[in-house]
Amino acid sequence: MSEERKSLNFLEQIIEEDLAHGMPKNKLRFRFPPEPNGYLHIGHTKAIGISFGFGEKYDAPVNLRFDDTNPAKEEQEYVDAIKEDVAWLGYKWDKELFSSDYFQQLYDWAVQFIKEGKAYVDSQSSEAMAEQKGTPTQPGIDGPYRNRSIAENLDLFQRMKAGEFEEGSHILRAKIDMQHPNMLMRDPIMYRILKKHHHRTGNDWCIYPMYDWTHGESDYIEQISHSLCSLEFKPHRELYDWFLDQVAHPNLVRPKQCEFARLNLSYTIMSKRKLLKLVEDGIVSGWDDPRMPTISGLRRRGYTPNAIRKFVETVGVAKRDNMIDVSLLEFCIREDLNKTAPRVMAVLDPVKLVITNYPEGKEEWLEAENNQEDESAGFRKVPFSRELYIEKEDFKEVANSKYFRLGLGKEVRLKNAYIIKGESAVKDADGNITEIHCTYSEDTSKKIKGTLHWVSIKHAIKAEVREYDRLFMDESPDSHQEKGFMDFLNPESLKIIEAFVEPSLKEAKVGDRFQFQRLGYFNVDKDSTSNKLVFNKTVGLRDTWAKKDTSNPSENKQVQQNNNSQLQRKAIDVIQQLGKKYTNLPEAKQVKAKEEIQQLAKEVGYEELQPYFNTAAKKVGTRIATMITLGILVKNGLKRTEEANEFIKNALEDSNEILVLEAKNLN
Repeated sequence: MSEERKSLNFLEQIIEEDLAHGMPKNKLRFRFPPEPNGYLHIGHTKAIGISFGFGEKYDAPVNLRFDDTNPAKEEQEYVDAIKEDVAWLGYKWDKELFSSDYFQQLYDWAVQFIKEGKAYVDSQSSEAMAEQKGTPTQPGIDGPYRNRSIAENLDLFQRMKAGEFEEGSHILRAKIDMQHPNMLMRDPIMYRILKKHHHRTGNDWCIYPMYDWTHGESDYIEQISHSLCSLEFKPHRELYDWFLDQVAHPNLVRPKQCEFARLNLSYTIMSKRKLLKLVEDGIVSGWDDPRMPTISGLRRRGYTPNAIRKFVETVGVAKRDNMIDVSLLEFCIREDLNKTAPRVMAVLDPVKLVITNYPEGKEEWLEAENNQEDESAGFRKVPFSRELYIEKEDFKEVANSKYFRLGLGKEVRLKNAYIIKGESAVKDADGNITEIHCTYSEDTSKKIKGTLHWVSIKHAIKAEVREYDRLFMDESPDSHQEKGFMDFLNPESLKIIEAFVEPSLKEAKVGDRFQFQRLGYFNVDKDSTSNKLVFNKTVGLRDTWAKKDTSNPSENKQVQQNNNSQLQRKAIDVIQQLGKKYTNLPEAKQVKAKEEIQQLAKEVGYEELQPYFNTAAKKVGTRIATMITLGILVKNGLKRTEEANEFIKNALEDSNEILVLEAKNLN
């Protein structure tokens, strides 16, 4: 079997089998069907990625359809926000549609059901109907209105539509089987009376179709080939098919419902109802608060479409629900911003540093690299002067030999500048350090282990920094019977800091993303003005959450192990990371790294490896890791392509002996 076939997920296998059994490829059509009753969150990105991803893979259209059948909770604001989010993620839909577009057709079919004896009007209370429905182990019983005449049902249903009855007085039910083993098949509700204003149809309707009735029929009207749903809809599939049985024409595409595991993220809630409560109770500033798991919140916090799409791809498509560690999402944004975010200097907790032997009034503009990961990023000028700000935690009066930052009598390098030596500290009446006095040396060739970031006080720009942490302190805040999710709110989820940043940031625009060196990744918030810069902390440079809770070391270790296994799910990414460090490792560790790469290579497909054949010549470690991986693929039967042969040829001409040796093993 080919490498490509081997890597198909179970949904792709279903589609491929349908194509193999005669479905024309031009009949493939998918849809993403959100209900416009809230903002999309990170959980939705999986459904979005799957449907639109299949659209891209098979060159098939994907509809954006709003399932707007509950006017009590739906608003145009949510429609607009959903469209913005899907477009921001980089997806293009074929048609923008609404279930409300089909209200008349759904009503006409319901009338047809009544005429065929497949639906009836029930006039009982909801409590009475619940009692008659039975339990999963006990069959239901027929209600007193189940055998109403067709004429009476038609009359009542038409009067329901005309607005003659109050809410709750009547419903329309499908007439299936009250003893059916699947409780969803026990005469499900098709229509209820709701005298609410609809955001699109206004007051034209006062009866609205239920989701189960609308869903499959909307798919059929749009000729959706594969209706991709999360696992909670699996029990609904039988009802989905029953409704289609009543209306589907044999010459038209009949939608097939396929279910996948939804995305659950640790330290997060995914219920739109609960997210709305956070907004309404003022716990957060709105749906786009950077602590919210909404796409708009993640966007405002500084997340990129690439990072979110990479996250969804890494999580993959599964048949069983599982909890994904939020650290994986943070890993993906770090990886993306590491490649693209300009490096700048900012000090969040400043203390004054005076270089006593640097001339007063003198200033220099020193050259600083914008991003060592991006050859095209270039350089900028940063001002240097006698008085600087550094971080308070970067100085200790008395420090041991393992402390590589500034101390009295200790030397440290200032990023992009000189080497300084701590000489003395000035303190206030309470013993707090207010100034650090140093001397500097123009000899920057010495090997110094510690490097500090800084800003020149004379040139520094004051900025507000919003440092965010996880909104909840519990891994699964809405899974506890004895407590509500609000009981696990993190009181330290937001800290407002007055910081100082280098002057190159003066012209930064809303949405611009930066790495504050040694601190993390930050972006410019929409609250920024021409007179006041506001930055949101997107993510730190490394995962520090596991270090915070030492109350249960074994549990923390397990969380970290789970996180590590998730990060390794995409083998090619781990190989790339090992490659970056490869040439800096001692020989013994190179052997170990090579063994790990060879093991991971068994999980890599050629289409994943091929882009790395174009790695820049100076990134020798990545090229070595790519060559080792290619060796395993060839050993396992991969036929060498022109691109692979060209990659090997170029490697043989390289000056790096390790790369040449690995290439010779393949030549």
